[in-house]
Amino acid sequence: MNWKNTTQRYGRLQIGLHWLMLVLIAAVYALMEFRGIFPKGSAGQDAMKHWHFMLGMLVFVLVILRIVVRWAMPHPRIEPPIPAWQTKLSSVVHVLLYLMMLGLPLAGWLMFSAAGKPVPFFGLELPPLIGQNKALAKQIKEVHEAVASIGYGLIGLHAVAALFHHYWMHDNTLLRMLPERKSTR
Repeated sequence: MNWKNTTQRYGRLQIGLHWLMLVLIAAVYALMEFRGIFPKGSAGQDAMKHWHFMLGMLVFVLVILRIVVRWAMPHPRIEPPIPAWQTKLSSVVHVLLYLMMLGLPLAGWLMFSAAGKPVPFFGLELPPLIGQNKALAKQIKEVHEAVASIGYGLIGLHAVAALFHHYWMHDNTLLRMLPERKSTR
């Protein structure tokens, strides 16, 4: 398989980024959903919050790379072609997913900044984006959590659509994003 996209399928780079992002986003969500297994204020809960933030920021960095790759390479065709309304709906969902992958980490960074907390990123401390403002930090947190909740629906819709196309429409939508299998013959 080629590193670059072709008109038939995505290349290794875009496939790898897609599935890596899935793993990272699942980890980010899991870290927040399961932080309650530790008592509030405990080292375990603090570690989960810390990793939630750092992996979220890694999503932010990688989504920028994904956007560059997406613009720089051709998009594989869907065969057989799908109706125009499905293409438009797919584009809207993809834009919303990209906005979520950019917006949630950025909101987290803004929230930490407004709360006056250090902004960790794998041994580095990111600069604050805004000055300390506890009330604003609380508002950003509410927006962050609301968008994250909407994210469950977007991610679910994306996955269900891929499975729908594969099993019901019998097109190559899903296959274009799966690694090629090596022939056993």
